[in-house]
Amino acid sequence: MTVVSEAMPSAATMRAREATVRRFALTDTIFLAATRLSAILVLLILGGVAISLFAGSWQALSTFGLSFLTTESWNPVTENFGALAPIYGTIVTAAVAILIAVPIGIGIAIFLTELCPRPLRRPIGIAVELLAGIPSIIYGIWGLFVFAPFLQTTVQPFFINLFHDVPGLSSLFAGPPYGIGLLTSALILAIMVLPFITSITKDVFDTVPAVLKESAYGIGCTTWEVTRRVVIPYTRVGIMGGVMLGLGRALGETMAVTFVIGNAHRISASLFAPGTTISATIANEFTEADGDLYTSSLVALGLILFVITFLILAAARYMLMRIDARTGA
Repeated sequence: MTVVSEAMPSAATMRAREATVRRFALTDTIFLAATRLSAILVLLILGGVAISLFAGSWQALSTFGLSFLTTESWNPVTENFGALAPIYGTIVTAAVAILIAVPIGIGIAIFLTELCPRPLRRPIGIAVELLAGIPSIIYGIWGLFVFAPFLQTTVQPFFINLFHDVPGLSSLFAGPPYGIGLLTSALILAIMVLPFITSITKDVFDTVPAVLKESAYGIGCTTWEVTRRVVIPYTRVGIMGGVMLGLGRALGETMAVTFVIGNAHRISASLFAPGTTISATIANEFTEADGDLYTSSLVALGLILFVITFLILAAARYMLMRIDARTGA
């Protein structure tokens, strides 16, 4: 009887356990409510931004209708506005920037995680990440006074002479060499988004279990085969996240693009021609908008940029879901 009584917990111990359970239950309830509230708050903010943009752009959308999306003209004097040129410039500059930055960023991440000598990994990684801390206006000033003159005197004349007799490419690289233009903006954007893509890709590469890579090396795989068949498939979702982050930065960048794109409301097949983007147009003209229709048209540009970003991110998420489903199958 004495042994049984000693094994059974006392009433005080039972009450202490019950108090601990109730405290943990209360903590879990508060944590669940806080996280749920945070998620709902994000949706409310997103919905509020969309509603405010739609309300502010309603006058322009009701006045011009669908022609607002298909018209190139932008004339504040006659209050004739069309968003086609800024949309074209935004998509072209962001697409070219991503095409340049993604291979370079992934290549740097592979070098840092697989090939770089260990003493150099940290200095190079820090140097790449410091690029993300440079203000965009500094990139714009550097692009206008250093990079654009270099392109004007060397790179652009070279490509103009190289492709002047090649069908298709002769229009894509047509002169005159202004220095500023769509290609200059795309190159500046590529430099700006490179550290985001590189940093995120390097971090997700580091999450690959060492046993997977060691097993691949053990059966005779080369570094390229390990990277292509083990590392990249294992981290494709993280890589896509880095690319989408870079694309979002490229689509919404304002000051650096404003300095070097030329701010011309026209569409040209040449990457050397001046153009404009949605964010550059808003930054240049919002303080000068002296009419309700003018202001509404600029807000409508913001709404279009919001929709473009949302559709691109949704398409990327859908593509990842398809990849995951196919892999699971």
